[in-house]
Amino acid sequence: MSTFEQVSSQFLAFGKTQADAALKAQSLALAGLERIADIELQAFESQVNATVEFLNSFGEIRDFESARTLWPKGFALAKQSAEKAYATSLEVFDVAVKTNEALGTLAKEKIESTNEVLAQQVNAVKGQFEKSSEELVKRVKKAVAK
Repeated sequence: MSTFEQVSSQFLAFGKTQADAALKAQSLALAGLERIADIELQAFESQVNATVEFLNSFGEIRDFESARTLWPKGFALAKQSAEKAYATSLEVFDVAVKTNEALGTLAKEKIESTNEVLAQQVNAVKGQFEKSSEELVKRVKKAVAK
C-alpha cells in the first residue's frame, strides 16, 4: 500500500469516527430536548386543567358570598402554579445537566480514542524512522570506510 493510500485510508477512518461521534452527540441532544419538551408539555397540561377547573367555578357564583369563596381558590391556584413552575424548572435543569454530562463523556471518550490512534501512528512512524536512520548510518559508514 502506498503512502498516499495509507494517508487516505487514515483520513477516511478518522472522518467516519467523527461522523459517528457527531451522530451520537446529536441523538443525545435530541433525547434531552425531547425529555424537556415532554416535561414542559405535562406541566402546561396540568396548569391548563387547574385553570379551567378554577374558571368553571365562576359559573357557580350566585351572590357576593359565593364570590368571596373564590378568592382562596384563586390564591391557591396561583401558589400551585408558582410551585409547579419552580418544580418544572428544576426538572428541566436536571435533564439539561444530565444531557451535558453525557455529551461531555462522549467528547472525553472521543478525545481519548483519537489520542490512542495518534500515539499508535506516531510510534509506527518513529519505528520506521529509526529503521531508516539506522540503515542510512550503516550506508554512510560503509561509504566513508571505502
